[in-house]
Amino acid sequence: MLYNFLWPLAEDFQIFNLFRYLTFRTGGAIMTALIICFVIAPPMIRWLKKKQKEGQPIRDDGPETHFKKAGTPTMGGLLILTSVSVSTLLWADLTNKYIWYAMLVMGGYGLIGFADDYLKLTKRNTKGLPGKVKLFLQLIIGVVATLGIMETLPDSVNAHVAIPFFKDFFVHLSWFFIPWALLVMIGSSNAVNLTDGLDGLAIVPVAIAATCFGLISYLVGNEVFSGYLQIPYVPGTGELAILCGALIGGAMGFLWFNAPPAMIFMGDTGSLAMGGVLGTIAIITKHELVLAIIGGLFVLETVSVIVQVASFKLTGKRVFAMAPLHHHFEKKGWSEPTIVIRFWIIAVILALIGLSTLKLR
Repeated sequence: MLYNFLWPLAEDFQIFNLFRYLTFRTGGAIMTALIICFVIAPPMIRWLKKKQKEGQPIRDDGPETHFKKAGTPTMGGLLILTSVSVSTLLWADLTNKYIWYAMLVMGGYGLIGFADDYLKLTKRNTKGLPGKVKLFLQLIIGVVATLGIMETLPDSVNAHVAIPFFKDFFVHLSWFFIPWALLVMIGSSNAVNLTDGLDGLAIVPVAIAATCFGLISYLVGNEVFSGYLQIPYVPGTGELAILCGALIGGAMGFLWFNAPPAMIFMGDTGSLAMGGVLGTIAIITKHELVLAIIGGLFVLETVSVIVQVASFKLTGKRVFAMAPLHHHFEKKGWSEPTIVIRFWIIAVILALIGLSTLKLR
């Protein structure tokens, strides 16, 4: 919004030239989202505590240490979504369609998560929205966003998947690109949701992934840099760096209140939205497979659940003491801060590996 109003005035007021620089506006988005979080979090937490009273329901079969968290309010994703949305609308070029498709997925998946959290709170159990209903709603939003993205992307890459480590190597999926995109969006959304089980565990890897994709968006949207790195050039994607910046600021602001012991939980409101928007940005920038590397921690958590369920159904035995993976280590006696910090380290390492694919072609 600021860009659309102030950039045309640059001829008369030179200071407004700053708004044509993505780096300046990305920095502005980071700080704006962070400040919004700091300002609205205390009253929002008080309001959620008043409304929820008993807080987020705790699994009866979960680790014993989680019972002391009873009474902690959930739906903290509202804090993240508010700060990210306002910051993005302020600093991004609102004529850029990619911004709107990414925000459609983020907001839509956030609403699904909100409904899920609301049902958990009102019914006082951990089931929430039925899985089939949740998946159906995710599919509807995902299809709308994918069709819009395909229409907006250049014809040379609109239904293509880029293969990391190879330059100019694309797989053309034609209309099969739609289910592929849905797999990325929904898979990423639910993977972050599964990871969100300990204080601060999911939000820092989300910020790390947003940082990586902020850089990727900038490079992919720059003809000179993309040509030098031999990565796909997609005009207009640089604007997504601003959304990624807002995600970083919102994540860091939320972490201030979610750090152990958490004053508020993200809930499905935040985790489904954050995972969904990361998947959408990966699709637009043609780095879906790189997301699987950068977000490898989310992949590991998801795979642990799949393996656990498959093993129990086929053999009647469990591979892990409890799934997702972070609960397995809790059952093994690791303290929560130890698990969280070690998982953060893994997330950083995987992010560096993912970024290396930009050069190793």
